[in-house]
Order: sequence, then structure tokens, then C-alpha cells
Amino acid sequence: MKSDETLFALLSRASTASLTAVLLQHGISRAFMYGVAPLPHSRPRVVGRAFTMRSVAVREDILATDRQRPPEVNLQRRAAEECPPGHVLVIDCRGNASGASGGLILFERMRMRGCAGVVSDGGVRDAHDIVATKFPVYAKAVCPPNSLVAHRFVDLQVPITCGEVAVYPGDIIVGDPDGVVVVPAALGEVVAEEAAMIEEKEEFILRKIRSGASIFGTYPLSGDALREFETTRKRS
Repeated sequence: MKSDETLFALLSRASTASLTAVLLQHGISRAFMYGVAPLPHSRPRVVGRAFTMRSVAVREDILATDRQRPPEVNLQRRAAEECPPGHVLVIDCRGNASGASGGLILFERMRMRGCAGVVSDGGVRDAHDIVATKFPVYAKAVCPPNSLVAHRFVDLQVPITCGEVAVYPGDIIVGDPDGVVVVPAALGEVVAEEAAMIEEKEEFILRKIRSGASIFGTYPLSGDALREFETTRKRS
């Protein structure tokens, strides 16, 4: 069994496009988070285990009670302190971006603690300042109003839905400039190996195309081009 370090190194070289193709071959069609994108003007990459946080819609009577509670029980603050180094905080906002799921101060604490990044299907505030830190953050939208407008965070480390995808604690989150894919924990090793093969093959295909080769026989590889690829692999 590969270590997380080895696994993540392979996955960090795979595009979300390659990963979704591999996952589909294993019967997983709901892996890409729809509507969840890198913050504007950022091109992040992130790989890490999921640490989850779930919300429900805000309700005024409960909100009034929550305002009286000490900061130590606030789940956004707890997540900033409890998400382990190398993990990705994945926030279920029910696809509602009318209130922020976090901002610079919480995420900067996570960055300083060595967390890998944040993924939310809600809003994020302080986007420009977060991008300047180079901390990987993906969200549905930039949203200056705080979470109290829309969300009450109620659980940590439970199964959630984010960007229309089921996320279980410990699943592997892979993000690139195109978006975010969830790799089920049990499939991590096989997906990483198969995605690495796709990347190797597509790099070869691109070299052929850029050298003037026709798309036919090259994409997909067949005939002489396939034999050339297999010979090249054996030599390396």
C-alpha cells in the first residue's frame, strides 16, 4: 500500500479531467464538484484528505442563542484549529453562496498550521487577500457578507455534499485550475496509478500532435504511434 506522500505525489500530477475519466471507468460518475472554482485570479493545485464541515440554513431564534455562546464552540473556528496539517477543509453550504463560509483570518490560521486548502460550495470573503497568500481556496462565489446571513455550521467530520458530490471524511480531494474532484478513499491507489498512465500517454500524444502528426492514429493511440509509445515507455 502506498503512503499518502507517494499517493499525493502521483495525484498532484493528474488533471481533474484525467481523474474523472478514471473514476468513470470504476463506476463513479459524480466526482467533479459543479459550481466550485478557484478564487478569481488564482490557479491553485491541492491534494489532501477531506476534513468536513456541514451547515444548515440559518434560523433567527437559533442564531440569537448562538450569539451568546463562547467562540471556542464555534465550528468555523474549531475547524480552523482542528483540520489536520495536510488536510483539505471541505465545507457543505448546500450550494448557497449568499453568506461567506470563511475568510482571510480563518484561512490564514489554517495556512499557518500547514493545512492543504479549503473547498466550499458557498461563498468566500476577502478573496483578493486570500489569493495573495497563495493558499488554495475553491468556492462557489466571492461573498463579502458573513456566514450569519445564510448558514449555521452544525457538524465536523461527517459525510457531506459539496458541489453536488458526496464527500466522506478521509476521501482524497484533488483540485487544479479547472476545479475539484473527490476520489473515494478506497480507490485512491488504483486511481492514482491509472491517472498517472493517462497523463504519460497524453503527454506523448501532445508531443506527436505538436510535431505535426494527424489526430487519426494518434488520439487515441493506435498502430505505429501506439507501438512507438510502448517502446518509449520500455526505455524509460
